[in-house]
Amino acid sequence: MRTDPSFTRLERLFARLDREPERPAHLQTPQMSRHRVVLFASTLVFYLAIVVAVLTTSWLVRLDWQVMFWRPYEQWPELHAFLDYLVVLGQRGPTAVMVAAWLGWRSWRQHTLRPLLTLGVALLLLNVTVGSVKLGLGRLGPHYATQIGSAELFAGGDIFPSGHTANAVVTWGILAYLASTVRTRRNLSVLSAVVALSVGATTVYLGTHWVSDVLLGWAAGLLILLALPWFEPLIARAEAWIFELRDLVRGRSAGRAPAPAAAPAPVGARTATRSAAPRPTAHLAVRPHIIRSERTPVTPAGSRRPAHAAHAAHAERAARNPAARPVAGG
Repeated sequence: MRTDPSFTRLERLFARLDREPERPAHLQTPQMSRHRVVLFASTLVFYLAIVVAVLTTSWLVRLDWQVMFWRPYEQWPELHAFLDYLVVLGQRGPTAVMVAAWLGWRSWRQHTLRPLLTLGVALLLLNVTVGSVKLGLGRLGPHYATQIGSAELFAGGDIFPSGHTANAVVTWGILAYLASTVRTRRNLSVLSAVVALSVGATTVYLGTHWVSDVLLGWAAGLLILLALPWFEPLIARAEAWIFELRDLVRGRSAGRAPAPAAAPAPVGARTATRSAAPRPTAHLAVRPHIIRSERTPVTPAGSRRPAHAAHAAHAERAARNPAARPVAGG
């Protein structure tokens, strides 16, 4: 008989939202394996082949023009409204915000900055590599092309490679790269590949990119994902430096904080404290004991009782107490 408690979906969701006490030990940093190096080299060769094909105005450029003249958005106009929304999955702003929110929660839950730092490094590499090629080649898009059959290079454009496609590969592929289990990594890899392929095909359908732009965007994004293990030592050092800086700031803030001043005690409390203070021990000095009856009667100042009455009262007390009388010496 099963005795495990059955939780609802909402209860399981809140259980997963609980913060883990420390970084899980099963989270392993990807290494640059031989298989990954082979994939990186193959993708780099494919990347360079596309660039050379466009520079030499080869068959790939003719294919670009044929697809542009075919106008896919006119072949399937009923898909236009849906694909206008689908292409947003490749835009930098919305996708970066969504993925950063998810990875930020993972960083907080697992007590590590690696997910956010990895995303930052990937986006930085994306901006540098894709942006430099865009500005360097200056290719115009299909809507701005003027010379039929030309590659439209060095004309002041920024369309080659496709930024939407490369961003979709990197932004969604980073989720698979940071997955903590093999099954999750496979599922997210399939999901990111479907999103990246859909975004690239959508840009061709809408006529905003050439086919060669999309091919180079896929290759550019995949190169960044494959090269991330080379930057893992840098990410680890950056994480350690940030944590050390945080601890230093916390230590300085705690050290400079003034000690809390004691609140002044009320007047009644100060009086009680002063009265409870120990008095000098002068009264404990050894002195000869004097019998009460031998003391000389002293009339208090301001007493209304006459002096002879005081002497008479003293004599009467002495007569009542014989033991207190002085014994005559022999």
